[in-house]
Amino acid sequence: MIENYLLEELVAFAENGTLNKAAEKLNLSQPAITRGTKKLETELGITLFDRTPNKISLNETGKYAAEQAKKVLVTNQNFISQVRNFDNSNKEISIASIAPGPLIVLKNLKQKNLKIADTLLKNQDLESLLLENQFTCVVSNQSLKNSKIESAYLGMEHLIVQLNDFSDLASKKSVTFKELEGLSFLVLSDIGIWKEIIQDKIPDAKFLYQNDEANFNEIKNYFVFPFFTTNITRANRQWSNNMTSDRTPVEISDKEATQVFYANFLKENKKRLEPVIENWQDAWEKVD
Repeated sequence: MIENYLLEELVAFAENGTLNKAAEKLNLSQPAITRGTKKLETELGITLFDRTPNKISLNETGKYAAEQAKKVLVTNQNFISQVRNFDNSNKEISIASIAPGPLIVLKNLKQKNLKIADTLLKNQDLESLLLENQFTCVVSNQSLKNSKIESAYLGMEHLIVQLNDFSDLASKKSVTFKELEGLSFLVLSDIGIWKEIIQDKIPDAKFLYQNDEANFNEIKNYFVFPFFTTNITRANRQWSNNMTSDRTPVEISDKEATQVFYANFLKENKKRLEPVIENWQDAWEKVD
């Protein structure tokens, strides 16, 4: 079996062009790299390099070997990562989501074995994140279609716009995205899929994004910009405590303003997740 360090040295030479540069890249001495190239050729029983008194270069077989070596190193690293991720997934339940609402409900459960991701996910990444055991469960607005994955309904989240009391729209029971056309909104940056929805559906709107929640609250309290909440927001006690009294909540009636969320997980993890998901569903019903 060819040892990894010999493959690493071959790839480093192919990428850097000289023994000296390859040695610098790997933090080794040039003689060590030279010994490694000769050992690799001996173990393979073929010549990989063209050698002259002043120069060494890869021959065609050597170039091909370097390409294959790089693939093997990537495969080996993926193997290590996936095994470690699998081990971690058996020790704790790691959960991530494409929107903050489902995680607000989950955090209220206060279960000790949960690890909730701080960063929201993209829809297109979810399937691979589960299959590679990077997360035990991922939340999306659609059930994932894969023979190894199962989905469970969690609940619905409805988008609400908080309008200044003196706004003409504040007297309505509900509004459409079209009716919000041209307004300027104060928005927290990390709202997942909701960002794409409001940007796509509200014509000619301006969005004043804030990364920091403290800054968001200060601007919200001193200016009359409308902002968004959902039916789940009230489950966040800190957010509820920072609500202002001069805003009127108005539901948005478009179908895109209501999103259904699902917990997706590998079928092999179903038994571990069932108690969490049941509690999650119950907590969601109480909020909604």
